[in-house]
Amino acid sequence: MSSTTALAWSAWQPLGLQLTPRVLAEILDGGQSFRWRQEDAVWTGLWSNHLAQLRLNPGGALEGRVPSHGTSGLAALRAYLRLDTDFSTLVDALPWRSDPHLAACLAAFPGLRLPKQPFGETLLCFLCSATKQIVQIKQMVALLAARHGAPLPGDHRQLPTWDALARIPEPDLRACLLGFRARYIKQTALFLAERPGWLEETEILPYPAAKARLLQLPGVGEKVADCVLLFGAANLEAFPVDTWILKALTHRYQLSGWTPTQLAQFGRAHFGETAGFAQQFLFAHERAKTRL
Repeated sequence: MSSTTALAWSAWQPLGLQLTPRVLAEILDGGQSFRWRQEDAVWTGLWSNHLAQLRLNPGGALEGRVPSHGTSGLAALRAYLRLDTDFSTLVDALPWRSDPHLAACLAAFPGLRLPKQPFGETLLCFLCSATKQIVQIKQMVALLAARHGAPLPGDHRQLPTWDALARIPEPDLRACLLGFRARYIKQTALFLAERPGWLEETEILPYPAAKARLLQLPGVGEKVADCVLLFGAANLEAFPVDTWILKALTHRYQLSGWTPTQLAQFGRAHFGETAGFAQQFLFAHERAKTRL
């Protein structure tokens, strides 16, 4: 019996979203987060000390449930999915009327949204991401949780906190397939251990100040800092430039030869105050085109 079926779950509850399976997969498994798994059309995910499941009913309506006697709750799931945020208004504010490529990206992924993930966990996950693909990042994150995280219902485990990471020897981190990333994670954990409240202060700062602080951390460059702010702080000014965005802006916007820093500046100028939301549509569309 799997760990998910061994749990007693609450009844499925409607969450007020209509999605396609493709868009739901992009939200949960498209590189924003790394702790969701799909089995028989049901997605099981973890964040902080929360555990939940999601599915689409036959009509495409999103439904969720949580353990009946666990540490999570439906309110936490709703907050994670940012169900109080009107993403349709954010979409309409993007410059799709004058940008046909953006319009095509929006049309390809209707209902795409950005969940609000724990800031510290997002930092940990993206420190694991350097030169790795999503499946490899998920493997590293799963090993960190399995070997060093606190238990959750059904044999699941949380990710280790930064306090816990500061106490874990670097060789034990390397044993989670982290490679050179173990050194950055260990150094960051020691940095944070000496500065209580540093992450909480950083999360609520305006974008330029928050990014400048994150760039102080070992192993955090421009892209990682922007990913942490976009997915962990819901800061929509952040515009991460990875290989997919580099490809999209080079070929769809004729920006060949531009540096990642220049492309990030273009993204924020062209797409506006919610450039990071536009980035996710470009990212999803470019990956989908490559897979065809």
